[in-house]
Amino acid sequence: MSASTALRAAALVTLTALAGACQADGSPDAAAPAGGPTAAPTTVEPAPATATPSPPTAANTVEVCAEVDKLIIAKSKEIAADAAAATRRQLTPEQINAQVKADLADLADDVRTQAARAADPEIKTLVGRTAQQLDAGARSATPVKWLNSTFVTIPPRLTRDCRA
Repeated sequence: MSASTALRAAALVTLTALAGACQADGSPDAAAPAGGPTAAPTTVEPAPATATPSPPTAANTVEVCAEVDKLIIAKSKEIAADAAAATRRQLTPEQINAQVKADLADLADDVRTQAARAADPEIKTLVGRTAQQLDAGARSATPVKWLNSTFVTIPPRLTRDCRA
């Protein structure tokens, strides 16, 4: 498999994972499942008055988590666009690896900035560890392979754990 084909495959896997994972909270911006029609909206019944109130959360958890989602989606789109450009420009595997490493390093820095903003210590740790994972991808000898194996696990974990 050529390097540009591998990068296209990585971008496709990444975007597919993001479509199913990021913003799976039912918000209007939630992505539709890849390859399928969007589901009919469901009505959410208000919680009964006797329900136990949810525990208090840090004031900016929602904003930090939403911003991390946006950063990952934007950078994934950039990686996909770069994959298409790499094919047209016939980049070497070394050039492609350098491009992916730079994208991951930039994303790690942006995510680290969000970790520093987080008021909730658990969210700060979760987002900080995500930045560390992205750093590892940027240092990887095979960043395209890292995208397919590790990067695709990040959005589902954040969707599950980075919520108020």
